[in-house]
Parts: sequence; C-alpha cells; structure tokens
Amino acid sequence: MSDSAPQEPAPAQPQPGARHRPQLPATPRGWLRWLPGLQILREYQIGWLRHDVMAGLALTAVLVPVGIAYAVASGLPAISGLYATIFGLLAYAVFGPSRVLVLGPDSSLVALILGVVLPLSGGDPARAMSLAAMLALVSGTICVLAGSLRLGFVTELLSKPIRYGYMNGIALTVIVSQLPAFFGFKIDSAGLLQQAWAFLEALAQGRTNLVSLGLACGTSLVILVFRRRTGIPGVLLAVAGATLLSAFLEETLRAGVDVVGTLPQGLPAIRIPLIRLDDIAPVLLGGLAVALVSFADTSVLARSYAARTGDLPDPNREMVGLGAANLAAGLFQGFPVSASASRTPVAEMAGAKTQLTGVVGALAVCLLLVLAPSLLASLPRATLAAVVIASACALVEVSDLRRIYRIQQWEFWLSMGCFAGVALFGAIPGIGLAIVAAVIEFLWDGWRPHFAVLGRVEGMKGYHDLKRYPDARQVPGLLLFRWDAPLFFANAELFQSRVLETVDASPTPVRWLVVGAEPITSVDVTAADVLDDLDRILRAAGIEFCFAEMKDPVKDKLKRFGLHTNLGEERFFATIGEAVNSYLEMHAVDWVDWEDRA
Repeated sequence: MSDSAPQEPAPAQPQPGARHRPQLPATPRGWLRWLPGLQILREYQIGWLRHDVMAGLALTAVLVPVGIAYAVASGLPAISGLYATIFGLLAYAVFGPSRVLVLGPDSSLVALILGVVLPLSGGDPARAMSLAAMLALVSGTICVLAGSLRLGFVTELLSKPIRYGYMNGIALTVIVSQLPAFFGFKIDSAGLLQQAWAFLEALAQGRTNLVSLGLACGTSLVILVFRRRTGIPGVLLAVAGATLLSAFLEETLRAGVDVVGTLPQGLPAIRIPLIRLDDIAPVLLGGLAVALVSFADTSVLARSYAARTGDLPDPNREMVGLGAANLAAGLFQGFPVSASASRTPVAEMAGAKTQLTGVVGALAVCLLLVLAPSLLASLPRATLAAVVIASACALVEVSDLRRIYRIQQWEFWLSMGCFAGVALFGAIPGIGLAIVAAVIEFLWDGWRPHFAVLGRVEGMKGYHDLKRYPDARQVPGLLLFRWDAPLFFANAELFQSRVLETVDASPTPVRWLVVGAEPITSVDVTAADVLDDLDRILRAAGIEFCFAEMKDPVKDKLKRFGLHTNLGEERFFATIGEAVNSYLEMHAVDWVDWEDRA
C-alpha cells in the first residue's frame, strides 16, 4: 500500500507478538478529554523517557529531508516544510490522542496544495506561503469544528476503492510534476497533460542536466535498496550522500545543478496569513478537500496502530488533534499536515512510548534551524524530487484493485473514474466526482433493489427465493414477497409495480399477499402513501395485504403515518411461518408441508 493510504486495519485486538504498550487511562470528562497529551503527562513514567528521546532523535533523520522535499513538491520554499513539521508535531503532542502517530507534510496532500498554490501565487514565494498557510488554517478549523461536533463519521464517504483511485491519481500527478526537477530543468505549465507534454518537449530539446539526473538516480537507488531494511534510514543516507557529493563537486561539473541553498536562520513568528478576496473560494474548497483527505488518512493509520496495542481509537478526538496541528502549522508559516505511514513506523520501531517522541523530533529540527541553517545548502533539488517520486510510487495500489475487480467490478471502475478525475481535472474536482459517483451508485442499489417470491424448499427450514430454488413449492393462494431494501420515494412506485406484476403472474388466484419485511429498514412518507394506495388496489381485487417480520422502528413509523391503523394489527405477523399458519387456518387449501409428511 501507500505512504498515506495504509491497508484497512484488522479488528482492534492486540496482535500476537506485538510490543506491549501501557494502556491509556480512562478518557477524562470535560475539557481535559480534548487534551490527551496533558493526560499522558500526568500518567508519565520515568522509564519511558529514554525510549521517547532516542525515538525522537531517530525520527529527526527522516523529518528534515522529507519535510523539505514535500514543501518543494508543493510549490513552496523549502523552509516551510520544516515549519509545518515542527509546529504540527508540537500541537499534536498536546491535542492528539494517539501516542505513536507522527504528523507532518505528506505526499497525499502535495497535489491538493500545489493545485491551489501554483495557479494563484504566480510564482511569488511569499504569496505561495500565505496561500498554503491559509489552507492549513481552513482545514484545521474544519477538523476542530467537525471533531467537536462529533462528525468523525464523515470520512466514511471515502470508500476503499475511492481512496485507491484518489491515491493512484495523486501518485501519477506528483510523479509527473517532479520529473522535470529529476532531470535537472524547470518547466512552466500546470495540469497533468500540459506538464507531461512540456516535459517531453524539454527532453527532446536536450535540456537534461546529466549531473542532476545522476544524483537523482543515485538517490532513488539508495532509497530502493534500503526501503525494506528496517532500522536503516535510506532517505537520510541518500540525502546526506547527495548533499556531500554536490558540495564537493567542482563548480564546472556542478554547473546548472539547482540546490536548496541556505535556510533562514531561527524560528518563525506567529502570523495570520493574508490572501486576496478572489482567492477565498479556491482556498476554502481546497481546505475542505485537505481536511477530508488528511483525516481519512489519519483515521485509518490511527486505527491500525490502535489495533496493535488494544487501544480504542477515537475519531472525534483524532480529528481535533489533526485540526490543532494544522492550525499551528498555518499560524507559523507552514502548510497542511497529515499522519505519515512512513515516519510513524520509524518512531514505533525506535521504541516510541508517547507523544513526547514527536516533541523531541520537533525540538531537534528547531536546533538545526537555529544552529546550522546552512547544513543543507548544497542539497540538490533533483535529490528532493527523487525522494518525492519514491514516496509517490509507494502510494500506488494495484494488487488490491485486482481483487476488487474480481469480486465487484463496479467498485473497480469507480476507482478508475476517481483516478482519471484526479489525474485529468485535479485532486479536488476528482475526489468530488468520485464521491458523487459513489453516492449515486449507493442510491441506485436502493432505487432498483433485488426482490424475491418465496416458496418452501424440501429439506430446508424457512422460505426461499423461487429463482434460486425453482423446485420450491408455494402455498396455493398465498404469495410471499420479499423486498431487499428500504422503502423510500425513489423505489416506492417500483415496489408497487413489482407487487402487482407478481400477483398477475401467480399460477393460482392470490388471496393473501404477505411482504417479508425484514430487509425493509425504513419507510418514508411517499412510500407509506404508496403502500396505502396498494392496499386499496389489492383489497378491491379481494386480496389481503399483510406484513411479516417487520422491525419495530419501521412499524412505529407506519403508526405515525396512520397506515398501521388503516391496515390493522392483525395484518402484521412476527414471522413468515406465523403468517403462513394463519392463512392455512382461515382457508381450506390442499397443502401438506414436507415436515408434516416426515
């Protein structure tokens, strides 16, 4: 799976052999429940300190190069990636409920940020930073409000196929956007197709810088070799090696190699970013998309690690923690952050016990900016492009999509539609189109649901679908009809049509029609009125209209609508078997059940 879209976790049970971590205390009441970091501090054990400090120092080795790489990939100055890293980690340490989760700039947000910043900034770095910071403030505010209102369930709109399509589209977009820097040149274009065409034109014109390309390829090779070797920070080794090599290359050999340059010394002041009036709409829309995607990624990762330790995940507190991290990043000249599936395992494998690991990592990055801002001055941008491309490749999901294609093709094509939408129209419109398509598909299942006529199958208990069991026997004059969906305005007329068609097709004249109502989980006003009309039609034809196995909440709705009173309690049966027995008692028919024969 991907850096930002981990596999769905197993049920929340401690895994055999997993490293035990002490359980969180009971969730406090009142305002303290929104400050889980302070609660952990009150329960902190001195024995955890050594583990948290060592894990934080190990984490720093990855935080710096990855933070810079994602900033550059998002169309922002390199320093903004470190600002987002520092203050996102510090805020999450106070407000975030997960003790091991690491937040920071992430590949899943690169295309979203770039899609807003690039067309609006006009290449002005200061304006780009203001736009990105405002994106973080908007997404942070949305997350905090949604978490406070207990709306953590909204990310259920992002089904697994949608997430796969979104991540694959993001991966392609990010890779294409980084190819020019990988080959050592710049292009001035926006959009996947335009960028791809401009890149190919530049290649044909011979604009490739061979030194930059060599450094990028070497970086990719080191990352690939060390990717599956736990405990060895391949990204750090690749970045350090490329930086040293670039620094010691002679000027003539290094001609045309674009480098990061000296970072600003010190830490940023708190600042409210200012944007133009005509920027408000795209920034609001982008902030909403960032909030939705970042929380979807964060919640999946948080559930995954909670399952390992036996902790109970809290999506609402997780949303507040994520929102606080984004607010802090935005106020200190950073950009939107999310949970990272590449840096979180680094912290866990290094022995992290609590959120203090993130605090140590953030303070170490602060020391870098205060004491050694020129340390990364010779870092080639081609190396950063290689880091981002490697992360984007990790986003790509193929194997599970093959499985989805085999078992549910419409969801596979939904994923492909999301992929195409993100790649061709941008991340925000693409994911919006995918969500709309998913909702339409869900409504279609309820709009044109499955229905069945039921009969008695010899050797089997209950009553079963005649289409699947053609030899099933029907009680003469009794029609058992099952509707496998809620009854609502979109399918009520179809329900009536299917019932009347089934009555007309019955091999014997129908005296009773019994609806097996267990799958009917809801009835709205429109459907209730249709049921009332259907009762009148059936009654005129001498047919009793009855229900069996209707759930009490649905029956309560019919009582409020007055339909229950019109039909009468005697037409509602607890089970289909009870309805059949009642019919047989009232009508002399030639019927012997196979159980009675036995």
